[in-house]
Amino acid sequence: MRGTLAIALLLALSPAASAQSTEGRVTVELSSFKFTPKTLTLRQGQRYHLHLINTASGGHDFVAKEFFAASTIAPEDRDKIRDGRIDLHGEEAVDVILTPNRAGTYKVHCSHFMHSTFGMTGEIVVQ
Repeated sequence: MRGTLAIALLLALSPAASAQSTEGRVTVELSSFKFTPKTLTLRQGQRYHLHLINTASGGHDFVAKEFFAASTIAPEDRDKIRDGRIDLHGEEAVDVILTPNRAGTYKVHCSHFMHSTFGMTGEIVVQ
């Protein structure tokens, strides 16, 4: 009896049995005129931790209006997205928790002057 109770207690306290979130972490690096990776592939209905990091000294933004409109954003992160855009100063990181709700391919770009022209574009594919 004591052995069974000990095993049950260990299982209850193990990470697999606890009620932790199952969000995936996705990191996007914003640098001089590019996003890395250029394409994100996400699953509809799965919760993600989007980690944007600007490794350049100057500012960039991550504009994905349609994608953000088609996603549920965690309440504490909604003010980080303005008009479908996340602004990042040089060497700044921003984290957003979100769940894509609609399958599709969504365009991403940096709206700073000439950045898209020089290749700072990408896409988010939600399956």
